[in-house]
Amino acid sequence: MRIKNWINKWGFDIRGRLEKMMKCIRSGERLKVEDLNSSSESLATRDYSVSGFSSRAGEVETKVDNGNIEEAESSLRESGYLNYEEARALLGRLEYQRGNVEGALQVFEGIDIAAVTSRMKFSLSRRCEQNKRRSQSDAAPLMSMHAICLLLEAIFLKSKSLQGLGRFIDAAQSCKVILDTVESALPDGLPDNFSTDNKLQEILSKAVELLPELWKLAGSPQEVILSYRQALLYYWNLDTATKATLEKEFAVFLLYSGADASPPNLGSQMEGSFVPRNNIEEAILLLLILLRKFALKRIRWDPSIIDHLTFALSISGDLRLLAHQIEELLPGILERKEKYCTMALAHYGEGDNMVALNLLRNLLNNRENPGCILELLTASKICGENVIYVEEGINYVCKALEELHGKCAQMVSIGHCFLGLLRSAQARSAASDSERTLKQSEALEALEIGDKKMRERDPYIIHHLCLENAEQRKLDAALYYAKQLLKLEAGSTVKGYILLARILSAQKQFVNAANVINAALDQTGKWDQGELLQTKAKLQIAQGQLKNAVETYTHLLAILQVRAKSLGAAKKLLKNRGKHDRSLEMETWHDLSNVYISLSQLRDAEVCLLKSEAINPHSASRWHSTGLLNEAKGFHQEALNSFRKALDVEPTHVPSLISTACILRKLGGQSTPVIRGFLTDALRFDRTNSSAWYNLGLLYKADASVSVLETAECFEAAALLEESTPVEPFR
Repeated sequence: MRIKNWINKWGFDIRGRLEKMMKCIRSGERLKVEDLNSSSESLATRDYSVSGFSSRAGEVETKVDNGNIEEAESSLRESGYLNYEEARALLGRLEYQRGNVEGALQVFEGIDIAAVTSRMKFSLSRRCEQNKRRSQSDAAPLMSMHAICLLLEAIFLKSKSLQGLGRFIDAAQSCKVILDTVESALPDGLPDNFSTDNKLQEILSKAVELLPELWKLAGSPQEVILSYRQALLYYWNLDTATKATLEKEFAVFLLYSGADASPPNLGSQMEGSFVPRNNIEEAILLLLILLRKFALKRIRWDPSIIDHLTFALSISGDLRLLAHQIEELLPGILERKEKYCTMALAHYGEGDNMVALNLLRNLLNNRENPGCILELLTASKICGENVIYVEEGINYVCKALEELHGKCAQMVSIGHCFLGLLRSAQARSAASDSERTLKQSEALEALEIGDKKMRERDPYIIHHLCLENAEQRKLDAALYYAKQLLKLEAGSTVKGYILLARILSAQKQFVNAANVINAALDQTGKWDQGELLQTKAKLQIAQGQLKNAVETYTHLLAILQVRAKSLGAAKKLLKNRGKHDRSLEMETWHDLSNVYISLSQLRDAEVCLLKSEAINPHSASRWHSTGLLNEAKGFHQEALNSFRKALDVEPTHVPSLISTACILRKLGGQSTPVIRGFLTDALRFDRTNSSAWYNLGLLYKADASVSVLETAECFEAAALLEESTPVEPFR
């Protein structure tokens, strides 16, 4: 009975007070204190939490009504009246809690936001000063903390109402008012003990989290970035979990939104401190901060942090740092298999192939790690790039195929592709023709199986099928796969055009090859035309258009020089491309030098070699071009010395092996076996080199001890290979 009487009493009071509030709102007058109940129950049972509106539907009305009346009573007790804005704030909250979003918005829009924010700024700043001076005297009346929180909550709920109605820009602007008001009033941040309760902190925490989401919904990426920075750079006294969530969300937005963030403008920072220059650097910084917080046991482990960091460092080109970060993770965070595989891939991406292979070996040699299919295939791919480890790579890929048992068609396809590449590497280093033929056949068979097993044709497999057929001089099949590759990639990559042009040049279709390159140049940006222009110049040389080739090489060098200057701050991000450009520039100077030698413009050839010397003075191709220049000048001994220096740098440099044999034959005084040794070495490294076969035939022809049949076979091989030699090597 006592509870029932209490409810009836308060129900009557609620109706009466609400009617007075409505009259107050209509008239704009202040509500005077008339008959306040002095019961201590209302003071002890205040409920003005922002989260109050999340109550279940059946409980909302009773709880919410009591909370609003108690709110009004508190304001009346503190100030002697309930002003117009506070009344609207209370009624608006009541409508919002009842689910009447439109009604709540209508009530909230009656609040003069500009006026109340001005008073709130003044009150907040003066209260902060009072706290510092520990004095309560103030000449001007200040808003109570209760009233400030009430009005800030009203602005927040107005923002939520606008969000519910799909007015995202208005919602974001309303939410931003809260943060701007507090930040302007307290520029040094929110004091830890500013309020005796958590009301203000609760409102600010929710507003800080809501604002970026509203700007995302509004489709304003720059505002999203600014709101995240405002949340993280200003001291809102957020709890660690909330701040970590914001840091992760901001990093994810920077990585995947596609928005281009300008560097943050930090108001105060230490001299020499790091300021991120782009999205990737800022995202990496945030993710590293999260890793540090985890290491200090301030936050729980989130596996997605390392996933996002892996992506960020991968696209930034700093894979070695990724490997370092993975290695420094505390034990138990990542499984041993995942840890070793990620580190191996990072080192492999940096070109540290042996480090990557050793990491995978440590993993694969442990019998406690079954089912390492990805790791086995990765190890086999690395082994395929070094002739010394081809047998080991074959063991890895065969083991992977055994474990697959046909379970995943795509993985089986990739496995057969890698097996084909390994067999092809075996063929290139085979000691006998019969072994070479067998391995070439096995390589093609494995690649074809890989192509058939793949549900949809894979450009990577098609590319290697094309290469293998081209190197075996099966040019019709190679041409078919080259066209398929171009179709699959929709002309999106340069390598497809170049491979097709090389195959056409091997078929002596120079005009068609030139048309392919010209079409590619029309569809490619200037920065990506380097290799296309190089191939175009080679085609012009093959057609005897040496002066046109000089113009093409000059154009190529101009592009490379402009691009090198334009890299600027992005040099680290594009360091792999920078290395490629330097290599391409050096090759271009050497090719241009050789063209000038053909044109008897020896002075120009010397200038080209001086330019390449500045890039790499110890390049085998540079020493070879220097030897050709000396030979053109008639300095045969100096030419021989240059060719030998080239072989000192790179013992497998086929052009230098052939040139050394030729110059020795001209000089005389050397036995036939020595000269033949250079030519046979050249053929061991490049069995399809027509120049080596031709010069070996000339050597045999001058040697009476060699049969005519052997000599004829050399010339025949040279003639056949010359008919199918491309302007540039296929691989």
